[in-house]
Amino acid sequence: MGLLERLRKEWFIAGIALVIAAARLEPAVGVKGGPLKPEITVTYIAVSAIFFNSGLSLKTEELTSALTHVKLHLFVQIFTLVFFPTAIWLFLQLLSITPINEWLLKGLQTVGCMPPPVSSAVILTKAVGGNEGIVITPLLLLLFLGSSSSVPFTSIFSQLFMTVVVPLIIGQIVRRYIKDWLERKKPPFGTISSCVLLMIIYTTFCDTFANPNIDLDKFSLIVIVFIIFSVQMSFMFLTFLFSTRDDSGFTPADTVAIVFCSTHKSLTLGIPMLKIVFAGYEHLSLISVPLLIYHPAQILLGSLLVPTIKSWMVSRQKALKLTRQPKVPVKV
Repeated sequence: MGLLERLRKEWFIAGIALVIAAARLEPAVGVKGGPLKPEITVTYIAVSAIFFNSGLSLKTEELTSALTHVKLHLFVQIFTLVFFPTAIWLFLQLLSITPINEWLLKGLQTVGCMPPPVSSAVILTKAVGGNEGIVITPLLLLLFLGSSSSVPFTSIFSQLFMTVVVPLIIGQIVRRYIKDWLERKKPPFGTISSCVLLMIIYTTFCDTFANPNIDLDKFSLIVIVFIIFSVQMSFMFLTFLFSTRDDSGFTPADTVAIVFCSTHKSLTLGIPMLKIVFAGYEHLSLISVPLLIYHPAQILLGSLLVPTIKSWMVSRQKALKLTRQPKVPVKV
């Protein structure tokens, strides 16, 4: 695959680097009170646009069908919203005595609280041929993060309702009336959300670079990158072991969904949610850094593992099919 083709395919990751660089060069454009007025355009309009777009693109009929896999969904929910954040919290107790930047460590905790994306995990699962994953309710995520925020819970809940829940519901209502048109035209929902998300990331880092008191040392950043890759690989291996036990009851296709959906984290939901929960934090961009690293890391690791997991799943399914075939009696 050529460089241009790779950039075209991974344009969003390249876009993250570009908007951060742009924020570094001219932070005054996107700071609070600046020309872009992010306190209005981002906090309300951009975040609402992402979830309205999600409401338009969310196929309720497919969601209802997916919920029939109760055991698989229960496993992913427990691992994602209980085991993952708890394991990260315990790990951070050890890291708290190290010289690693404390705001990056807080960012690691927020990564642990994020639900799986409705994009990369599902795409990778489909690439292998497994079952689709799960949709995690944003409200549970907010409740977990709320205790770390200085913003009153009532304020967080009201803004969550107005900028996330209401646009999502309106999007679903509008979808009912233009469903045929949407399925015929197939608008680029993912691209639209990604472009809006780049604007949110840009304004977040404008606030950072405009603040002379915020400094990020290279040592902390390198260690965080190493930790993120280690956590992803360890948890993917752990979910694979759990879901392939003889008494697990999961099919090979279920295992694929579990491995990807239990360990991947949503950037599209995460960044807007951090904007709401950590509103007013001058270190918001540093808290966002681990999630911004986790996103390309999960795509990279997932892409590398797809051929191996696909080969395993095909061979496993063939082996199970052979064991279930009735034995042909031998004629004497």
